[in-house]
Amino acid sequence: MARRWVTGWKLGASDRDQLLARFEPLFPDVIADHVTLRTGTDHKTPLPRETQGEIVGEIDDGAGVQALVVRIGGSTDRGDGSTYHITWSIDRARGRRPVESNDVIARLGWRSLPEPIPIRLKPARF
Repeated sequence: MARRWVTGWKLGASDRDQLLARFEPLFPDVIADHVTLRTGTDHKTPLPRETQGEIVGEIDDGAGVQALVVRIGGSTDRGDGSTYHITWSIDRARGRRPVESNDVIARLGWRSLPEPIPIRLKPARF
């Protein structure tokens, strides 16, 4: 069976460090490293062209999932109906998983930041 990939963007180390200083992880397991465009892709799936984004919001459910909402190409809406985001921190001891960020955002919405924070995004497959 062919390997399946996630296609999206990696967050650059310097942007990640600056964001970690600004948004304290609320839960013990810090993810804070990528934005998903599509899941279940293969090595032939084209990488995205965008290389810039903006952090425009945040959410945590108080029960083990924290995420930052990202605007890419003028939109926070991902093609599959979910929201571009960076899973910031989770609590694996409570059984939480990074994939739950989409559900938390859909269920609770998200809080807008007063000003967008520009970030660099590296197109990647992981």
